[in-house]
Amino acid sequence: MGQYFDRITITPGQCGGRPCIRGMRVRVTDVLDLLANGLTSAQILEEMPDLVEEDVTACLKYASKKLQHPVLSA
Repeated sequence: MGQYFDRITITPGQCGGRPCIRGMRVRVTDVLDLLANGLTSAQILEEMPDLVEEDVTACLKYASKKLQHPVLSA
């Protein structure tokens, strides 16, 4: 899991401090939005040639980890 999170960077002053891919100005949300709108990983990589498959996977794993939270039941 750690290898994927090494690909996600947060730099104050870049993209409003939002998570980006490997210090580039490609936000995690940019990739997630493209996936949500039906693009495949291959199509994203074609549109953004600086990315690799591991970057797309890292975005998905990052989002999954950020959304995990404890659920309390009564």
